[in-house]
Amino acid sequence: VKYVVGAFTLIHSVDSIELSEEINRRAEKMGIIQDVLLEVNVSGERRKFGVMPDNVITITKAFSKLRHVSLRGFMTVPPYSDNPEEARPYFRMLREIRDNVRHTGSVNCGELSMGMSNDFEVAIEEGATMVRIGTALFGTRERKVNDKV
Repeated sequence: VKYVVGAFTLIHSVDSIELSEEINRRAEKMGIIQDVLLEVNVSGERRKFGVMPDNVITITKAFSKLRHVSLRGFMTVPPYSDNPEEARPYFRMLREIRDNVRHTGSVNCGELSMGMSNDFEVAIEEGATMVRIGTALFGTRERKVNDKV
């Protein structure tokens, strides 16, 4: 956090209120408002980060108390599949979560960062406002011997 606050326009992977509070402290010292996305673990996979869908409303209400953090929306990464249609329910769930948060009135966040090179078309159909398509643009990464899988 100490290196990214203020260095990036948008932090995509905030996964707890504690992290958002730390971002808030650092942004306050810098005299800025840091835009963030809340990462939601819509699939419930243990190896993935993100808040569980049932906790999103509570956490977004806590965001409304932070003066130097602006919750701009949500991001997720569904389970990988060669079939993009298998990601659709997860993208739809994140859109519904965003819509439910908007109805509470606690924050006005609209961004949905979801979809990667293999499934971005489906993500866009389900409401994505941002997609991550690095592999489509730059090709697959070469893994080094020490890289973890």
